[in-house]
Amino acid sequence: MKGLSIIGTNATPEVVFNTDGKLSVTGRSLPENVELFFGPLEEWMTELETEAVLFDINLEYFNSASSKKILDLLKILDANMKVGKIEIVWHYEEGDDDCLESGQIFEEMLIRSSFRYVEYAEAA
Repeated sequence: MKGLSIIGTNATPEVVFNTDGKLSVTGRSLPENVELFFGPLEEWMTELETEAVLFDINLEYFNSASSKKILDLLKILDANMKVGKIEIVWHYEEGDDDCLESGQIFEEMLIRSSFRYVEYAEAA
């Protein structure tokens, strides 16, 4: 299994999935075709085998279609018994209660994953 790296655009996030369990999704997520964008991520997540995952999710914006696919991705990870400990680091902008609430809703829907919330200062 190889790592997965996708360069971010104005519509899609940067993705860095390393086989050592260090994963990150950063930027904005409003791809024209969510299935096309998230399909390879979901497939990669099902094949991951590692002792621990540290998954940084730092999205300044994601649309409702991306929200569903992010939850699907987290559910796949949560159900993958070839992965040991799972920690999700959910970043959200100061005052962005919707983003924080999305993370909290996702956390409630998962069984094995633990969440840590990191607030950052509002962009100027």
